[in-house]
Order: sequence, then structure tokens, then C-alpha cells
Amino acid sequence: MTPSWQSRAVCFAARLVLKHRAWGSPTAAARWVRRALKLLWPWSAWLGLRVSVQRVQQESVRGEWLVPRAIRSPGVLLYLHGGGFISGSAALLRLISVRLCELLGARVFSLDYRLAPEHPFPAPIEDAAAGYRWLLKNGVSPQEIVVAGESAGGGLAFSLLLALRGDGAPLPAGVLAMSPWADMEGSGESVVNNAATCVMCGKNLPVLAALYLQGRPARAPLASPIYADLAGFPPVLLQVSGSELLLDDARRMHQNAQAAGVRSRLSIYPGQPHGWHILYGIVPEATAACREAAEFVQECWQRCRRESRRVLPSN
Repeated sequence: MTPSWQSRAVCFAARLVLKHRAWGSPTAAARWVRRALKLLWPWSAWLGLRVSVQRVQQESVRGEWLVPRAIRSPGVLLYLHGGGFISGSAALLRLISVRLCELLGARVFSLDYRLAPEHPFPAPIEDAAAGYRWLLKNGVSPQEIVVAGESAGGGLAFSLLLALRGDGAPLPAGVLAMSPWADMEGSGESVVNNAATCVMCGKNLPVLAALYLQGRPARAPLASPIYADLAGFPPVLLQVSGSELLLDDARRMHQNAQAAGVRSRLSIYPGQPHGWHILYGIVPEATAACREAAEFVQECWQRCRRESRRVLPSN
């Protein structure tokens, strides 16, 4: 399928700004990415006016509740933002979480997790697990939770479930991973094959990984979920652009899920920029991807409700 003219225009502009920008030292990388993402604040602040935003800072959990004007579902979406593990926040990156909140008609808890290099691996995973357990403590059933994440947040979603499974905790109803960064080694063929088409500069992936890992093994399953056994995981939806560096991260996560007997769907959108979901309402493929994501989340909730009714004792 040929990408829309809107998508082609965005990719052209993004390549002019990002394509050949190598960040250099790790310190320079963290500084540049954090400054760049701050440019999204006016857009995120405007989107925040479309829903009710309730800040949370309790115990070791920080983030914000996004509540739609009309709640149509009792489910909760636990959202993990992107930013390469070194930047971003729930408030700064509402561009996807608010759209999903509105499409679902359900509450979204967007988590603030600690960032590298000040707080390297496994701090984000610990914070994600604390956020998930906080939801359970506050009366949200695991069958009512779907975990979603974009880019670094997509990889973090899988790491979270691995940590929960390792602790024997109940798993959520599903996983939505948008362009997940799941391989800290950058070993996928798409890192090379899509170097010319992705809006990101491939030279920067090792810099981000080094900031996050700080000497820890890149092949540890919690750091790089592509090396994990996904047995017992709930249904998974992976969305990725066919022209981005992280294409093979999504492909391999899909293959791993299928090999473990997990219900998994891989949706590849040709010719889209990394993180194209933020362009909902502007780029047709972004609108389609967000709607597909919302439909998947609703399917996960509905499946769990049907299964719960089947196990209830009859009167």
C-alpha cells in the first residue's frame, strides 16, 4: 500500500531535521533528546484539555490519570511513554495516550518512570511494576488492565510482564506495543536495511542503549525482550512501520510470541515515520493505527469478561 501524501510530507520534513543528526557523546545525546521533546509540550498541553487530567504521586508511583468526558468502559489502559529511556514524561507525551483515552472511552493511567542516565536499567521496569501493583492495590482487576507502550515504552511493556511473571503476579489482559524498542544490541537486519528510509539516525541507537544499560548485559531478557520466552503472555498487538529501524524488533517479538503459543498480531504500516501515531487526525495511517489499537484493547477486555462469566458458578 502506498503511503498517503500526508505521511510522505511528514517523513520528508523529519528526515531533514533528524536523519543525519548523530548526537555524539552520551551526555550530548541526553541533552539533545530532552530539549527536542520539550517542543511537544504546547501540543500535549492542548490535548490535555480534551480530557480530565489528574496528577498522581503516591508512594513510589508517579503519573497521571486521563479520564474521558464520557466513560464507556470500566477497563484501564496502563500507558508507558517513549523517549529512548532517557527523556519524556506522562504530561509531555500525551499525543497518543489522550487519543486512546478518547477512542476507548476508558481511563488511562500514564506512568512516569525514572529515566537514564540518572536511573539506568532496571529502574524503569521497577517503576512500571510498582505502577501496575498500585493499580491492583486500588481495586483494578488484572483482567481490566491492558498495558500499552510506544518505542522504549513498547519494549518496557514486555519487560514489565516478564518481571510480573517472574514474581508470580497476575498478568494483564493484553499488551499493545507500538514500534517497540526491544533489542538493545540493535542486531536486527532492519537497522541496516532501513537506514536510508527511517527518519531516525541509526548511529544513535547504541548511544541510547549505553545510557540505559550502563554496562549491564544487552542480551538480558529484561533489557532486550527479543531474547525472552513469552510463555503465558496475554494477547499481543504489535504495530510498526515497514520503513523504520525497529521493524525487526517488532517482527521478532511477534515470532517469539507465536513460538510460545501466545495470540499475537503484527501490523506493518508501510512508509511511516517512527512514532507516527502522534499524528492522529493529520496522517490517515496514524488515525487508522490508533483505531486499530483501541479495537484491540476493547477485544482484550471483552474476552476477559466472557471468560470471567464462564467460570462463575451457576445459581
